[in-house]
Amino acid sequence: MSKTKEIQKQMMEALKAKDSARKDALSLLLSALKAKAKDKRADLTEDEENAIIQKEIKQTRETMEAAPADRDDIRSECQHRLEIYRAFAPEELSEEQIRAIVRSVLDQLQITAPTPRDKGPVMKNLMPQVKGKADGKLVNKIVGEMLQG
Repeated sequence: MSKTKEIQKQMMEALKAKDSARKDALSLLLSALKAKAKDKRADLTEDEENAIIQKEIKQTRETMEAAPADRDDIRSECQHRLEIYRAFAPEELSEEQIRAIVRSVLDQLQITAPTPRDKGPVMKNLMPQVKGKADGKLVNKIVGEMLQG
């Protein structure tokens, strides 16, 4: 079953259970998925669905971080949404897994003494391997640390 159909099914269950917060979060996610499918004029692939879910997680995280400190209602709503979205997102890579992939990219590129100037080629080869599986900010931070020396 596609994630879109699974989200639709869970949204209907939340509606029947009168869980409006869960229904609203699932509805937002479903709208994003359906909008992309409509733009594409075809069903989404699993990778495309995962990319949209990751994008929604990122946007929700950014909304939560941008919310004023005194707006606990916004923060708690975003936190609730993130928990729901993560259930549909593919499992993210750990820092150690990302470091291992970076090491393999450095080996592929035959870079023995990495410097900050190597970041472009490393990121170009690395991102297709971690896209949708890791947070871009975390990947960027790890690559930066590993290229320092």
